[in-house]
Amino acid sequence: MKIDSIEVVERVTEEHVEKTPTYKEIKPFADKKPVTHVIGQTKILGIINQKGGVGKSTTAVNLAAALGSAGKQVLLVDLDPQGNATSGLGIDKGEITRCIYDLLLNDTPLHEVIIPDVAPGLDLVPATINLAGAEVELVSEMARENRLKDTLGSLRGKYDYILIDCPPSLGLLTVNALVASDKLIIPIQCEFYALEGVTKLLDSMKRVKSRLNPSLDIFGILLTMYDGRTMLARQVAKEVRSFFGKQVFETIIPRTVKLSEAPSYGLPITEYDPHGRGAESYTALAKEVINRG
Repeated sequence: MKIDSIEVVERVTEEHVEKTPTYKEIKPFADKKPVTHVIGQTKILGIINQKGGVGKSTTAVNLAAALGSAGKQVLLVDLDPQGNATSGLGIDKGEITRCIYDLLLNDTPLHEVIIPDVAPGLDLVPATINLAGAEVELVSEMARENRLKDTLGSLRGKYDYILIDCPPSLGLLTVNALVASDKLIIPIQCEFYALEGVTKLLDSMKRVKSRLNPSLDIFGILLTMYDGRTMLARQVAKEVRSFFGKQVFETIIPRTVKLSEAPSYGLPITEYDPHGRGAESYTALAKEVINRG
Protein backbone atom coordinates (compact mmCIF):
# COMPACT_ATOMS: atom_id res chain seq x y z
CA MET A 1 0.00 0.00 0.00
CA LYS A 2 1.40 3.37 -1.02
CA ILE A 3 1.56 5.94 1.76
CA ASP A 4 1.29 9.61 0.93
CA SER A 5 4.58 11.23 2.00
CA ILE A 6 2.76 14.45 2.96
CA GLU A 7 0.48 12.43 5.25
CA VAL A 8 3.51 10.85 6.93
CA VAL A 9 5.16 14.25 7.46
CA GLU A 10 1.95 15.67 8.89
CA ARG A 11 1.53 12.72 11.25
CA VAL A 12 5.13 12.90 12.46
CA THR A 13 4.79 16.67 12.91
CA GLU A 14 1.57 16.18 14.88
CA GLU A 15 3.25 13.64 17.18
CA HIS A 16 6.19 16.00 17.69
CA VAL A 17 3.90 18.90 18.57
CA GLU A 18 1.95 16.74 21.02
CA LYS A 19 5.14 15.77 22.83
CA THR A 20 6.52 19.31 23.06
CA PRO A 21 6.18 20.39 26.69
CA THR A 22 4.37 23.58 27.60
CA TYR A 23 7.02 25.33 29.66
CA LYS A 24 5.97 26.85 32.95
CA GLU A 25 6.56 30.48 33.75
CA ILE A 26 9.68 30.98 35.85
CA LYS A 27 8.33 33.12 38.66
CA PRO A 28 10.43 34.95 41.27
CA PHE A 29 10.44 33.47 44.76
CA ALA A 30 8.63 36.57 46.02
CA ASP A 31 5.53 35.34 44.13
CA LYS A 32 5.42 32.05 46.04
CA LYS A 33 2.00 31.09 47.39
CA PRO A 34 1.81 31.30 51.19
CA VAL A 35 2.21 28.07 53.17
CA THR A 36 -1.09 27.17 54.82
CA HIS A 37 0.08 24.67 57.43
CA VAL A 38 2.58 24.51 60.26
CA ILE A 39 5.83 22.90 59.15
CA GLY A 40 7.52 20.58 61.60
CA GLN A 41 10.98 19.07 61.38
CA THR A 42 12.40 19.25 57.88
CA LYS A 43 13.57 15.93 56.40
CA ILE A 44 16.29 16.06 53.75
CA LEU A 45 16.23 12.91 51.61
CA GLY A 46 18.82 12.14 48.93
CA ILE A 47 17.52 10.03 46.04
CA ILE A 48 20.60 8.22 44.88
CA ASN A 49 21.99 5.36 42.82
CA GLN A 50 25.29 5.56 40.98
CA LYS A 51 23.81 3.31 38.29
CA GLY A 52 21.95 5.29 35.63
CA GLY A 53 18.55 4.42 34.21
CA VAL A 54 17.03 3.11 37.44
CA GLY A 55 14.19 5.63 37.72
CA LYS A 56 16.04 8.04 40.00
CA SER A 57 14.91 11.33 38.45
CA THR A 58 11.46 9.86 37.75
CA THR A 59 11.19 9.07 41.45
CA ALA A 60 12.53 12.47 42.52
CA VAL A 61 9.97 14.36 40.41
CA ASN A 62 6.96 12.16 41.08
CA LEU A 63 7.55 11.55 44.79
CA ALA A 64 8.06 15.30 45.30
CA ALA A 65 4.83 16.03 43.41
CA ALA A 66 2.92 13.33 45.30
CA LEU A 67 4.11 14.70 48.66
CA GLY A 68 3.04 18.17 47.54
CA SER A 69 -0.38 16.84 46.54
CA ALA A 70 -0.63 15.26 50.00
CA GLY A 71 -0.46 18.73 51.54
CA LYS A 72 3.26 18.84 52.31
CA GLN A 73 5.60 21.70 51.44
CA VAL A 74 8.41 20.24 49.32
CA LEU A 75 11.63 21.51 47.74
CA LEU A 76 13.23 19.43 44.99
CA VAL A 77 16.94 20.09 44.44
CA ASP A 78 18.15 19.02 41.01
CA LEU A 79 21.81 18.09 41.55
CA ASP A 80 22.19 16.15 38.29
CA PRO A 81 23.99 18.04 35.48
CA GLN A 82 21.60 16.42 33.00
CA GLY A 83 18.81 18.47 34.59
CA ASN A 84 16.15 15.83 33.96
CA ALA A 85 14.17 16.75 37.06
CA THR A 86 14.16 20.39 35.94
CA SER A 87 12.86 19.69 32.43
CA GLY A 88 10.55 16.98 33.78
CA LEU A 89 8.73 19.68 35.75
CA GLY A 90 8.23 21.84 32.67
CA ILE A 91 11.06 24.33 33.19
CA ASP A 92 12.93 25.52 30.10
CA LYS A 93 16.59 25.22 31.08
CA GLY A 94 17.50 27.80 28.44
CA GLU A 95 15.49 30.43 30.33
CA ILE A 96 17.11 29.81 33.74
CA THR A 97 19.43 32.60 34.88
CA ARG A 98 20.47 31.07 38.24
CA CYS A 99 20.74 27.39 39.16
CA ILE A 100 22.21 25.03 41.78
CA TYR A 101 25.67 25.75 40.34
CA ASP A 102 25.37 29.36 41.49
CA LEU A 103 24.42 28.24 45.00
CA LEU A 104 27.41 25.92 45.29
CA LEU A 105 30.10 28.07 43.68
CA ASN A 106 28.93 31.69 43.52
CA ASP A 107 27.23 32.00 46.93
CA THR A 108 24.06 33.21 45.21
CA PRO A 109 21.20 33.76 47.70
CA LEU A 110 18.61 30.96 47.75
CA HIS A 111 15.70 33.24 46.92
CA GLU A 112 17.35 34.07 43.59
CA VAL A 113 17.53 30.41 42.60
CA ILE A 114 14.37 28.69 43.91
CA ILE A 115 11.52 28.50 41.38
CA PRO A 116 8.29 28.43 43.40
CA ASP A 117 5.09 26.47 42.78
CA VAL A 118 6.15 24.32 39.82
CA ALA A 119 3.43 21.94 41.06
CA PRO A 120 1.05 22.09 44.07
CA GLY A 121 3.20 22.41 47.21
CA LEU A 122 6.42 21.95 45.22
CA ASP A 123 9.33 24.36 44.68
CA LEU A 124 12.44 23.62 42.60
CA VAL A 125 16.15 24.40 42.71
CA PRO A 126 16.94 23.84 39.03
CA ALA A 127 20.04 22.52 37.30
CA THR A 128 21.57 23.56 33.99
CA ILE A 129 24.55 22.36 31.98
CA ASN A 130 26.71 24.76 34.04
CA LEU A 131 26.63 22.15 36.79
CA ALA A 132 28.78 19.82 34.66
CA GLY A 133 31.86 21.87 35.54
CA ALA A 134 31.15 21.94 39.25
CA GLU A 135 32.95 18.66 40.00
CA VAL A 136 36.25 20.16 38.86
CA GLU A 137 35.68 23.62 40.30
CA LEU A 138 34.70 22.32 43.74
CA VAL A 139 38.06 20.60 44.17
CA SER A 140 39.82 23.86 45.00
CA GLU A 141 37.06 25.22 47.25
CA MET A 142 37.26 25.36 51.02
CA ALA A 143 34.98 22.88 52.84
CA ARG A 144 33.95 21.57 49.43
CA GLU A 145 32.00 18.60 50.82
CA ASN A 146 29.79 20.88 52.93
CA ARG A 147 28.69 23.39 50.29
CA LEU A 148 25.20 21.93 49.77
CA LYS A 149 24.67 21.23 53.47
CA ASP A 150 25.50 24.83 54.39
CA THR A 151 23.16 26.10 51.67
CA LEU A 152 20.18 23.93 52.61
CA GLY A 153 20.64 24.37 56.35
CA SER A 154 18.88 27.73 56.28
CA LEU A 155 15.75 26.08 54.83
CA ARG A 156 15.09 23.79 57.79
CA GLY A 157 11.69 24.65 59.19
CA LYS A 158 10.51 26.12 55.88
CA TYR A 159 9.82 22.84 54.06
CA ASP A 160 8.44 19.50 55.25
CA TYR A 161 10.69 17.64 52.80
CA ILE A 162 13.74 18.56 50.77
CA LEU A 163 14.49 15.93 48.10
CA ILE A 164 17.85 15.86 46.32
CA ASP A 165 18.05 14.27 42.86
CA CYS A 166 21.66 13.05 42.83
CA PRO A 167 23.84 12.50 39.75
CA PRO A 168 24.54 8.89 38.64
CA SER A 169 28.13 8.96 39.92
CA LEU A 170 30.13 9.02 43.14
CA GLY A 171 31.92 12.34 42.58
CA LEU A 172 32.00 15.53 44.64
CA LEU A 173 28.40 16.46 43.81
CA THR A 174 27.19 13.14 45.20
CA VAL A 175 29.41 13.52 48.27
CA ASN A 176 27.78 16.93 48.83
CA ALA A 177 24.37 15.26 48.66
CA LEU A 178 25.45 12.54 51.12
CA VAL A 179 26.71 15.16 53.59
CA ALA A 180 23.56 17.30 53.23
CA SER A 181 21.03 14.45 53.50
CA ASP A 182 19.47 13.11 56.68
CA LYS A 183 18.60 9.81 54.98
CA LEU A 184 18.75 8.18 51.55
CA ILE A 185 16.18 6.67 49.20
CA ILE A 186 17.80 4.18 46.83
CA PRO A 187 15.80 3.22 43.71
CA ILE A 188 16.66 -0.24 42.38
CA GLN A 189 15.24 -1.39 39.05
CA CYS A 190 13.74 -4.86 38.82
CA GLU A 191 16.11 -6.04 36.12
CA PHE A 192 19.26 -8.10 35.72
CA TYR A 193 22.30 -6.65 37.58
CA ALA A 194 19.85 -4.77 39.84
CA LEU A 195 22.24 -4.79 42.79
CA GLU A 196 25.28 -3.94 40.66
CA GLY A 197 26.96 -0.87 42.08
CA VAL A 198 24.79 -0.72 45.20
CA THR A 199 27.58 -2.25 47.28
CA LYS A 200 29.96 0.52 46.19
CA LEU A 201 27.28 3.11 47.01
CA LEU A 202 26.80 1.62 50.47
CA ASP A 203 30.57 1.72 51.04
CA SER A 204 30.62 5.42 50.10
CA MET A 205 27.67 6.03 52.42
CA LYS A 206 29.51 4.36 55.30
CA ARG A 207 32.65 6.45 54.72
CA VAL A 208 30.65 9.69 54.67
CA LYS A 209 28.72 8.54 57.75
CA SER A 210 31.90 7.84 59.71
CA ARG A 211 33.73 11.05 58.71
CA LEU A 212 31.29 13.75 57.68
CA ASN A 213 27.64 12.94 58.48
CA PRO A 214 27.10 10.60 61.47
CA SER A 215 23.29 10.62 61.09
CA LEU A 216 23.32 9.40 57.47
CA ASP A 217 21.40 6.19 56.90
CA ILE A 218 19.06 4.46 54.46
CA PHE A 219 15.50 5.78 54.62
CA GLY A 220 14.17 3.26 52.15
CA ILE A 221 14.89 1.01 49.17
CA LEU A 222 12.48 1.49 46.27
CA LEU A 223 11.80 -1.17 43.65
CA THR A 224 11.22 0.46 40.24
CA MET A 225 10.41 -0.57 36.66
CA TYR A 226 8.57 -3.64 37.90
CA ASP A 227 6.84 -5.88 35.37
CA GLY A 228 4.99 -8.57 37.29
CA ARG A 229 4.51 -10.63 34.12
CA THR A 230 8.19 -11.61 34.09
CA MET A 231 9.83 -14.18 36.32
CA LEU A 232 13.00 -12.05 36.40
CA ALA A 233 11.25 -9.05 37.94
CA ARG A 234 9.65 -11.22 40.61
CA GLN A 235 12.99 -12.87 41.42
CA VAL A 236 14.80 -9.52 41.65
CA ALA A 237 12.12 -8.12 43.96
CA LYS A 238 12.42 -11.20 46.17
CA GLU A 239 16.23 -10.93 46.21
CA VAL A 240 16.19 -7.23 47.14
CA ARG A 241 13.65 -7.80 49.93
CA SER A 242 15.74 -10.70 51.22
CA PHE A 243 18.89 -8.55 51.24
CA PHE A 244 17.48 -5.28 52.68
CA GLY A 245 14.51 -6.56 54.70
CA LYS A 246 12.17 -3.92 56.14
CA GLN A 247 14.17 -1.11 54.56
CA VAL A 248 12.39 -1.91 51.27
CA PHE A 249 9.21 0.09 50.68
CA GLU A 250 6.02 -1.95 50.31
CA THR A 251 5.15 0.19 47.29
CA ILE A 252 6.59 -1.02 43.99
CA ILE A 253 6.79 1.34 41.01
CA PRO A 254 5.52 -0.40 37.85
CA ARG A 255 6.94 -0.04 34.38
CA THR A 256 4.32 2.00 32.50
CA VAL A 257 4.20 3.96 29.27
CA LYS A 258 2.63 6.95 31.02
CA LEU A 259 5.54 7.27 33.46
CA SER A 260 7.91 7.34 30.48
CA GLU A 261 5.79 9.88 28.61
CA ALA A 262 5.15 12.37 31.41
CA PRO A 263 8.59 14.11 31.34
CA SER A 264 8.21 14.91 27.63
CA TYR A 265 5.14 16.95 28.56
CA GLY A 266 6.90 18.62 31.49
CA LEU A 267 4.44 17.20 34.00
CA PRO A 268 4.69 14.91 37.04
CA ILE A 269 2.64 11.75 36.72
CA THR A 270 0.14 13.08 39.29
CA GLU A 271 -0.87 15.73 36.74
CA TYR A 272 -0.24 13.87 33.47
CA ASP A 273 -2.13 10.69 34.32
CA PRO A 274 -3.61 11.20 37.81
CA HIS A 275 -5.71 8.03 37.82
CA GLY A 276 -3.15 5.68 36.27
CA ARG A 277 -1.01 3.00 37.91
CA GLY A 278 2.06 5.24 38.01
CA ALA A 279 0.30 8.06 39.87
CA GLU A 280 -1.34 5.59 42.25
CA SER A 281 2.06 4.03 43.01
CA TYR A 282 3.79 7.33 43.75
CA THR A 283 0.83 8.48 45.84
CA ALA A 284 1.14 5.27 47.86
CA LEU A 285 4.91 5.82 48.16
CA ALA A 286 4.34 9.37 49.45
CA LYS A 287 2.05 7.97 52.15
CA GLU A 288 4.76 5.46 53.14
CA VAL A 289 7.37 8.22 53.29
CA ILE A 290 5.10 10.32 55.52
CA ASN A 291 4.31 7.35 57.77
CA ARG A 292 7.99 6.51 58.22
CA GLY A 293 8.43 9.91 59.83
